[in-house]
Amino acid sequence: MSVAYRMLYLVGFTPWERMATVAGAERFRALFEREEAGGEPPYGPALDLGCGSGIWAVELARRGWQVTGVDFVPKAVRRARDRARQAGLEVRFVEGDVTKLREAGVGSGFRLLLDFGCFHDELTDAQRAAEGREATAVAAADATLLLFAIRPGRRGPFPRGASREDIEAAFPGWEVVDEQTADMTGVPWWIRREEPRFYRLRRGRT
Repeated sequence: MSVAYRMLYLVGFTPWERMATVAGAERFRALFEREEAGGEPPYGPALDLGCGSGIWAVELARRGWQVTGVDFVPKAVRRARDRARQAGLEVRFVEGDVTKLREAGVGSGFRLLLDFGCFHDELTDAQRAAEGREATAVAAADATLLLFAIRPGRRGPFPRGASREDIEAAFPGWEVVDEQTADMTGVPWWIRREEPRFYRLRRGRT
């Protein structure tokens, strides 16, 4: 995987984190509410793929999930641990590769998985397929995956994006059960222009 994110965290340039502080972030939280409907905390184990500095991992923990976050950037993982500590929440953060989850020792039996920016970014097709295999291996039999992606396109250093077909190809044991436009009010114009969407996938029982 590219060293670009290591460099961006090193210099403190992390514009993607703005999504968690703008009005559109309420749409992210609405996705969580749907998964929690009809239940009471603790809701069960959740895995944040490419968790970055832990914004969503900490949010899930605050809501009553037992959360593990995984990211390959050491500084991001350190910041995530600091964020959880400052919030007074217990969250497990693992420095590892989303394409090698079992090797990283993240655990298994996750009822909820998130990918809010890793899959659609710089992963190659082979790496996307590897993420799909690894996510399936550590997920519960009827797990839900929430995935955020912009439409595919050539954007230089910016995310390459992913289509529904790309997602289905990487997660063959899962079914896309919902797809909706993401409200990105307040984020940079170029992200809004790229038709950001949320996908909800359910793992098929095997």
